[in-house]
Amino acid sequence: MRIELDYIAPLRRPRWPGILVLALALGLAGTLLSRYRDAQNEMLRLEAASGLAHERPARAVPRERLDDESRAAEAVVRQLTLPWAALLGAIEQTATREVAILQLQPDAEQRLLRLTAEARHREAMFEYLRRLSAAPGLAEVHLVSHQVQPNDPQHPIQFSVQAAIRESR
Repeated sequence: MRIELDYIAPLRRPRWPGILVLALALGLAGTLLSRYRDAQNEMLRLEAASGLAHERPARAVPRERLDDESRAAEAVVRQLTLPWAALLGAIEQTATREVAILQLQPDAEQRLLRLTAEARHREAMFEYLRRLSAAPGLAEVHLVSHQVQPNDPQHPIQFSVQAAIRESR
């Protein structure tokens, strides 16, 4: 039994259901935030009334911990500032029926994209590399490795590509 997978993205659907869900979620979040604030105020009022409120001395945070947290926050910001829409759009534009993407690994630190894919034959692999090289948002596309899969009866070629992520303008 042969299974065929279609990796080409379908047509875009209307956006209004997503916007409606977003508006409902924001409304619910606002309501929950208001209830949380009210509960906090009530708890403070009850503590003050019962005399349990007391000042806690501020603890000094070690410099190393602050540096570690700062580096972690910077890594998150770098990850979030990757041009995800442009990157995924470029990958979708290069899709063909002859090549299946197996893994995408963006590296925000080095601004690199590592991609592992499988092609039905060598010409399809090279054509995919040409398409990736021409894709907006990617530069310096290089074939890192490739290998024929001898255990698969169709003998596809599994290959790895590395590309620099361009800044979107």
